[in-house]
Amino acid sequence: MRTPEASLLHAVWEGSTAALVAIRANALRSALTALGIIIGVAAVIAVVAVMQGLSSTVTRQLDDLASDMVIVRAYTPRAELLIGLRNTLSSDDFLALKARVRGVDEVTGVTLPLSLGGRVNSAGHSATTQIIGTDSHYQNVVRVYTDQGRFLTESDDRRRRRVVVLGPTVVEELGLTDDPIGAFVEIAGEWFRVVGVTEARGSLFGIDQDNYLIAPFSTLRALTAPGQSEDVQIYFRPSEGMPLQRLQDQVTQILRARHGTVEGDPDPFEFETAERTRASFESIVQGVTLVAGAVVSISLLVGGIGVMNIMLVSVTERTREIGIVKALGATPGFILLQFLVEALVLSIFGGLIGLALGWGFALLIAAAVPGMSGASVPGWAVLLAMGFTTAIGVLFGLAPAVKASRLHPIDALRYE
Repeated sequence: MRTPEASLLHAVWEGSTAALVAIRANALRSALTALGIIIGVAAVIAVVAVMQGLSSTVTRQLDDLASDMVIVRAYTPRAELLIGLRNTLSSDDFLALKARVRGVDEVTGVTLPLSLGGRVNSAGHSATTQIIGTDSHYQNVVRVYTDQGRFLTESDDRRRRRVVVLGPTVVEELGLTDDPIGAFVEIAGEWFRVVGVTEARGSLFGIDQDNYLIAPFSTLRALTAPGQSEDVQIYFRPSEGMPLQRLQDQVTQILRARHGTVEGDPDPFEFETAERTRASFESIVQGVTLVAGAVVSISLLVGGIGVMNIMLVSVTERTREIGIVKALGATPGFILLQFLVEALVLSIFGGLIGLALGWGFALLIAAAVPGMSGASVPGWAVLLAMGFTTAIGVLFGLAPAVKASRLHPIDALRYE
């Protein structure tokens, strides 16, 4: 005599076998039924995989380039910007911080003189680039090193020499030779000698990281148009073990005193760190992932409705079959289980194919985006997609299964 547990397992096995036979008998219709689930799961997985890949790529870039760098730049509240006010940091602010801040290995000042424009010329060629004014410490703070020639020296800045270090993109666009050291480039009508070319870093999401020109800080200050206010950014590389908060407290105290900021007023500057940038970016990625995932999940609901619709049609078509099975002794629970398993198998089958397709689409997208190393599908996304797919199979398959189980054998046998 069978135990209740054995009877239940037998019923599940028989119901599952009957459901698989029914799916195989209507293979094309079953495939079309699962198509909505396939598309929905593929869209969700592709979106999540691409966004996760994007996040990991940017995080890796931040770790490689500026994981322990702190940038201080001017900040102006929106209310002041609307009335034409704008805070700036000067070279005197930079010198004061350089002399008084403790616990840093390197510090450098960076100016981006907009009055000079971004046009560079050489031997009939021209290029549009970012012009950076800085000193010899820049390469160690930002970790930008030369591939040819040398970087700027303290003597270059002190004597205001007209020398430049070029990024590889500028060398290419200006049509310079493979050994451009000693060549001359024109900036705002003034000629500068090339003393170095930096290592190539490639592009990140279509943004060229090699399109820049570096010149001595003091030289560019001398060329800036009279009356043009300077705006300096200060870059720090803290010493090992130096808490970032302690560094920020030192900078805050010095700059607030220099700018005469009274208690209660906001700081006329802000800090930029790799952690802050990473947190902001990850917050954006998470928001975009949730919104995009919610939008494409609608297609999963549409797929669930398709499953329910086809299952209702299947119940109608197989009414006489249900009557015969019931006349032979099948219980309502067996019929319910058979149709419920059939809907569940269709949903899970569609979900598995959707996972594979979504992963494939994500890899194609990652390969097409410059600078993106790949796509990754987190475990929670797979569990969520398959769990949602299973829930759809149960919820949308329940109504047709209940309808089938409640058919009266005599009425079912008379159905034409």
